[in-house]
Amino acid sequence: MSCFAGIDAGTQSLKVVVYDAANRQMVASVAEELPLDSRDDGSREQDPSAWVDAMRSCFARIDKGLRQRIVGLAVSGQQHGFVALGPQGNVLAPAKLWCDTSTASESEALMAEIGGADACIREAGNPIMTGYTASKLPWTRKHRPDAYARLATILLPHDYLNFVLTGQRYCEHGDASGTGWLDVRTRRWSRALLRATDPRRDLADCLPALVPADSLFAIDAAEADLLGLPRSARVAAGGGDNMMAAWGTGAVAPGRLVMSLGTSGTLFAYSDAPVVSDSGEWAAFCSSSGGWLPLICTMNCTVATEAVARLCGFSTRDGDAHIAATAPGADGLTLLPFFNGERTPDLPRARAALHGMDLANTSPAHLYRAAMEGATFSLRYGFDAFVRAGMNFDRIVLTGGGANSGQWRQMVADVFGLPVQVSAQAEGAAFGAALQALWAVRRAAGEDIAPSVVCDAHVIHDPSRIARPDRHNSQAYAAAYQRFLHHLDAARVAHAAIPA
Repeated sequence: MSCFAGIDAGTQSLKVVVYDAANRQMVASVAEELPLDSRDDGSREQDPSAWVDAMRSCFARIDKGLRQRIVGLAVSGQQHGFVALGPQGNVLAPAKLWCDTSTASESEALMAEIGGADACIREAGNPIMTGYTASKLPWTRKHRPDAYARLATILLPHDYLNFVLTGQRYCEHGDASGTGWLDVRTRRWSRALLRATDPRRDLADCLPALVPADSLFAIDAAEADLLGLPRSARVAAGGGDNMMAAWGTGAVAPGRLVMSLGTSGTLFAYSDAPVVSDSGEWAAFCSSSGGWLPLICTMNCTVATEAVARLCGFSTRDGDAHIAATAPGADGLTLLPFFNGERTPDLPRARAALHGMDLANTSPAHLYRAAMEGATFSLRYGFDAFVRAGMNFDRIVLTGGGANSGQWRQMVADVFGLPVQVSAQAEGAAFGAALQALWAVRRAAGEDIAPSVVCDAHVIHDPSRIARPDRHNSQAYAAAYQRFLHHLDAARVAHAAIPA
């Protein structure tokens, strides 16, 4: 009975892993694709029942005997989503996701109501960015009034799967800090922001209880039977996907920068104290290990490489060959990869744009390189904000699907001028959820054990996937990055003039 399960409900798929802690071995990993409803107004939605179906399907594909060895489990979920439940726990509408930009005007109006972005930061530590949960409430009130009138509980995606697993409605501080309502300094819901979101009702009545990161809950007996798990298994608090990736990469103590190359791109590092940007250049999140997790998010990472590969008629599995066939800087071709709008830099209405095309650089290989460079440069833009704030790092730990690309690992090392490591365990967020469950179970058994002790014992890095900066390439990327910033400045002006 030494196995722990991690569930990662992402935008494109749901994954379940099982980790044997005694033998330090991943013993199962399965995934199910998830449908995504995308509309021209920027809406990005999913039916929460698809997450539940995928979770049950994944567990059904794991050996029955192995499932019976699971002691604890935890859920990692895409952040910022909005799941609306009625009084009986029924889902009232499709879940609006983190990458939904249809609420841009609601976000602006909400911040104006509280006194602007600076006032939001003073009140809670963060501005209310487009995509955050808070802006989805006024949108729902306007576009789905019947659902809003019957709203009894507001849950995030990972909270909803916890509700299915336990029958209880709760939220931990890491994921809660991505709603826009949590005061990250005090770890309490902000009454002022809740009133600004809807002065006609007390939204606090709809929010779940906040629980510590090491909380454990009994699994619902009927759900345990459906999943083939022991009824004695315990469900840990879980958290947002970035918070669980911090667990999976060992970023639960100061000094390590993690970069996630997934549908979105993220940069984050653990802190023992709140790290708030007065100008809102990064998200001042809480961690799901008891501390804080300053984080920078871009909304277009593998989105960009996959879109270009699809356009050019090849698979991203063949992408490294295209990168190897071209030079850093893509011979002057620059892609602003804002297919979903963008959060860093803050351009929610922006769209992707290609600059510098000529007859020599419009090959599929150049386009693919421009997409990968554009996604990487967006993360570099956020990294520069961390550096300006005085943060220092000696390495980058990569996670997410993009970390499997040798060419992308080397590009990150060259663009950032830092050595790159990759965890030996795949599926960082799901693995991190399993580690959080392991930590919580050990704490419940009476061990006064720190998250860093768990991670030091179980998180290992793959020596074959280390990348170190190449000075010649770094110089070429520096020039290409300056071109990116030049086109970015022009995009700010252009998109500011486009009406909502």
